[in-house]
Amino acid sequence: MTAIKHALQRDIFTPNDERLLSIVNVCKAGKKKKNCFLCATVTTERPVQVNVVKVKKSDKGDFYKRQTAWALRDLAVVDAKDANKENPEFDLHFEKVYKWVASSTAEKNAFISCIWKLNQRYLRKKLEFINVSSQLLEELPKVTEESVPSGENQSVAGGDEESLDEYQELNTREEQDIEIMMDGCEYAISNAEAFAEKLSRELQVLDGANIQSIMASEKQVNILMQLLDEALKEVDEIEHKLSSYEEMLQSVKEQMDHISQSNDLIQLSNTNNMKLLEEIEFLVNYLDLSKGHIKALTDGDLSSSKGIEACTNAAEALLQCMNVALRPGHDELQAVQQQQQQFKDLREQFARRLANHLNNVFVQQGHDQSSTLAQHSVELSLPKHLPFHRDLLRYAKLMEWLKNTDREKYEGLNKNYVDYISRLYEREIKEFFEVAKIKMTGTSKEGKKFATLPRKESAVKQDLESLHGSSGKLTGSTSSLNKLTVQGSGNRRSQSSSLLDMGNMSASDLDVADRTKFDKIFEQVLSELEPLCLAEQDFISKFFKLQQSPALPGSVVGDSTEVDGALLSRPHNILGDRHSLPSEKEEAGIIRSMMIKVFRCIEPELNNLISLGDKIDSFNSLYMLVKMSHHVWTAENVDPASFLSTTLGNVLVTVKRNFDKCILNQIKQMEEVKISKKSKVGILPFVSGFEEFAELAETIFKNAERRGDLDKAYTKLIRAVYNNVEKVANESQKTPRDVVMMENFHHIFSTLSRLKIACLEMERREAKHKYTEHLQFYVIYSLGQPLEKLNHFFEGIEARVAQGIREEEVSYQLAFNKQELRKVIKEYPGKEVKKGLDNLYKKVDKHLCEEENLLQVMWHSMQDEFIRQYKHFEGLIARCYPGSGITMEFTIQDILEYFSSIAQSH
Repeated sequence: MTAIKHALQRDIFTPNDERLLSIVNVCKAGKKKKNCFLCATVTTERPVQVNVVKVKKSDKGDFYKRQTAWALRDLAVVDAKDANKENPEFDLHFEKVYKWVASSTAEKNAFISCIWKLNQRYLRKKLEFINVSSQLLEELPKVTEESVPSGENQSVAGGDEESLDEYQELNTREEQDIEIMMDGCEYAISNAEAFAEKLSRELQVLDGANIQSIMASEKQVNILMQLLDEALKEVDEIEHKLSSYEEMLQSVKEQMDHISQSNDLIQLSNTNNMKLLEEIEFLVNYLDLSKGHIKALTDGDLSSSKGIEACTNAAEALLQCMNVALRPGHDELQAVQQQQQQFKDLREQFARRLANHLNNVFVQQGHDQSSTLAQHSVELSLPKHLPFHRDLLRYAKLMEWLKNTDREKYEGLNKNYVDYISRLYEREIKEFFEVAKIKMTGTSKEGKKFATLPRKESAVKQDLESLHGSSGKLTGSTSSLNKLTVQGSGNRRSQSSSLLDMGNMSASDLDVADRTKFDKIFEQVLSELEPLCLAEQDFISKFFKLQQSPALPGSVVGDSTEVDGALLSRPHNILGDRHSLPSEKEEAGIIRSMMIKVFRCIEPELNNLISLGDKIDSFNSLYMLVKMSHHVWTAENVDPASFLSTTLGNVLVTVKRNFDKCILNQIKQMEEVKISKKSKVGILPFVSGFEEFAELAETIFKNAERRGDLDKAYTKLIRAVYNNVEKVANESQKTPRDVVMMENFHHIFSTLSRLKIACLEMERREAKHKYTEHLQFYVIYSLGQPLEKLNHFFEGIEARVAQGIREEEVSYQLAFNKQELRKVIKEYPGKEVKKGLDNLYKKVDKHLCEEENLLQVMWHSMQDEFIRQYKHFEGLIARCYPGSGITMEFTIQDILEYFSSIAQSH
């Protein structure tokens, strides 16, 4: 290895002014062995640079070449792999990690030690050595840069680290002294031996002078020694005094330590006494219930306001005492245990006394409220429960206390209240609805005589049927919209007269009066129920301390029934134990459940009342739909999840079904209409009935929330009316089809124009079109009768012209020559024309009905059509018989006089 080191120094590093300090034979880890050398070098010129060089043997010969060099300052980590065991592997971390395997562990250790020394001497950078034995990392003597060899004297080929340690460079002063000395001896360089001899003689002279100087100072040394002896005596005396002082201080220190320990014990005792006092004050302040509160809880008056207030304050104080968070260890004290037991006994005793008292109050209030029921039995009003609620609300805070302390008794009061109050409300509401039914059906003496006593619904219905059977009053099912036979106009007028002779009001007036009365009664029923339900729900929420949180969209009342079932069967699942109160959603479900039980008879009674109103008059469903929709809308604005909103919503569904059923019945009865074969048709009854329905509906649904339902009904009815008008017109034998269509569609058009129903604007235009169209058809058809032969003659001429014969050549046709024309014209002199028109007027008058008053309109249209045909005939004569001088025997002025005189004569 030494020979290789010298060879590398000579061949590679000396030419580059570098000195080789350490070498190790290595190969790369994990690969085939390709040996190379890692060399630690320093440069011979300043500034000194330290490098790690990789040298590899050339493949072409035995010489070595420099392959890679790394600066030592770029080295970050040296990892020797294992500090305790011999391991030839080591890693050098430059810009990347290089893994090597040395030929021996000794070479590896020598190389790592050299790197450490070089870093300490030249770089002193933070180089991390991992898994390296501490013995290898020895401190080197600190040297300055001036001590670093430079120049030719440093070029020692093959020198190692030990030569650096023996050499020390001369400083500047030493160099100057040598130069002065050499200048004084000019022959120093030429004769070194003479120069050395001279230096030796001068050194001997100096040594002699030093000895004489020492011997001369002996007296002074003796004096100095005497002074030192005296100083030592003084030091001994001082040390003796200091020792005595130290013994005194040690005694004082022991006394002070004793006093300090006594003070610590006194302070500890005071601290313990303060803590004990604090704990006792805490227990006395928070676990002490005054005698006044105890007396109020055991014997307090629960009937008077002052007694209730005292009991409330005492109950709250008791709850505070029981809810005090005891500190660790308090519950082990016997006094605390006794006090807590006393609190539990007081709580149970007062809860039992409060529950018994409130149950008695429920029963007493129920009896008191029942005594006032007779006063309201003859009036359509419900008894007010405000005084009852006001009295009970005095106990609201006590109920909240009971809810938080004794859930079982709280739930028992909840159930008892619902039982008592539901029976009371059931009696009141049934009596209320009985009065409403009597007032609805009390339209005759037979009905009024039963108004003094409430009856069951079946009896009311039975009386209703007898009333309908005897009075002959027109109802929604027997009104003009639903008549099953069509009578002549004369019969209808006579029927109206007979109805007018029956009393002060006509049949339609009777219907309007009865419907108005029903509307007021139904509105009064809803107006009485709404505040009753809202007041009761508000009372339940306040008295039982339940939150009325809005339910989630899509929630149904059926869920609250399940909640209530859990409340009654498994109370601890809803109200829980002392630390688990129901959520706002569950409390809202409890309120809905209680309201369902309290007012369980409202929905059935409302449905019965609706059914009765529908039987009295099917048009009553219109009133009920509007009123019920308004009240549902109002209730939903207050609380969409309330019992009232849900109940009225369910009843509204029934009302809507009755309304739809009413519309379908009207349509069905239209389709079953049969017309009379012996009398003219006129305005069909279901057309008049639609007018009555529309007028009534527009009055009822003005500014109503359910306008969309009416618009849908309008669309269904009007299409049915149109279809059945055409059906009756096609089946009519007495009245021409065009007359039936014209009169009825004119009546429909007039009705829709007057009422201005937006959703039927298209149907209004259709009615106008049909009316105009069939008026024109009837006019053209009728005018062919008075001048029949003349019409046939000119139709023949138009047929010839249509076949291609020129107009001026028509007169040459045998059947249409001038003689034939004069013959036909002579058959219709003015007198005959007037006679034919008079017969036509009489015939039209027989076809038309008086209700629609279309005769003058029809006559004027016929006049215009007749004049148009006259002008058409004159034009044909002028074109087909030019220059013949043939004219009609009457003029347009004559036609106008004929029509006018006929109209005036009739």
